Amino acid sequence: MKNYTCARALQAALIGIAVTGSATFARADIKDYEFQLVDKTVKKGDAIISVRLVHKPDGKPVANAVIFAKRLDMAPDGMEEMKTKIDAMPSTEPGIYKFKAAVTMEGGWQLSLGAKVQGETGTVENKLVLKATP
Repeated sequence: MKNYTCARALQAALIGIAVTGSATFARADIKDYEFQLVDKTVKKGDAIISVRLVHKPDGKPVANAVIFAKRLDMAPDGMEEMKTKIDAMPSTEPGIYKFKAAVTMEGGWQLSLGAKVQGETGTVENKLVLKATP
C-alpha cells in the first residue's frame, strides 16, 4: 500500500512540474500587440507622426521592435496612389516610434506599419488613420 501511495504522489508531482514548466514557456500571440496613434491629427507640411506599440493584455509599451514596413498614403480619402515619403526618427520614450513625413494635402491619411517584436513569431501589422489639418 505504501508503494502505491508513493507512486501516486510521484505521479502528481511530475504532472505539476510538467504543467508549471510549460506555462513558463508560453508566448504571447502576435495579435496581442498593436500600434496606436499618439496624436490623431497632424499639420500639413513636414509632420512628425508618433505611434505607440503596446502589448494589449497589460497595456505596457513594447520597446525595441524592428519596423520593416511603413507606408503613408491617402487611402481614407480614396486616393491610395497619393503616397508620401516617410522616415523613421529616434525616440526617447520606450515603445514610442516616430516618423517624419511630408504631408502634402489636408485630409485623411493612412499609416501602414509592419514590425517584428523580439521573442515573438509573426508580424504586427496595423493600418492607422490620421487627419492632416491646415
